[in-house]
Amino acid sequence: MKEGQDEPKTLAEIAATEQANSDVWDLRLYVAGRTPKSVAAFENLQRLCEEHLAGKYRIEVVDLMVHPQLARGDQIVAIPTLVRKLPEPIRKVIGDLSNVERTLVGLQLRPAKP
Repeated sequence: MKEGQDEPKTLAEIAATEQANSDVWDLRLYVAGRTPKSVAAFENLQRLCEEHLAGKYRIEVVDLMVHPQLARGDQIVAIPTLVRKLPEPIRKVIGDLSNVERTLVGLQLRPAKP
């Protein structure tokens, strides 16, 4: 790297650079019906995306009660599960996404604290 150029310091900056290159974050949320955890996961995901990826994300919700065969493709063993398809690499976060810090780290939008 040439002197005077800033290199990204955090995963969020790297993610932002990748995001600019790939335009859209492709997220898939696996749920089982409209359970309280499934609804909470979707609402939490929408809130996080608007705060950190405004206008640059796509959410696909897969209801495994309707399409159980789709769980095999992403190797889903618990629900709700969020799968980040793009940007690569694929990342998974299990749960209702209420722990914002854990979710941001899982999606590589924020580095893990030591």
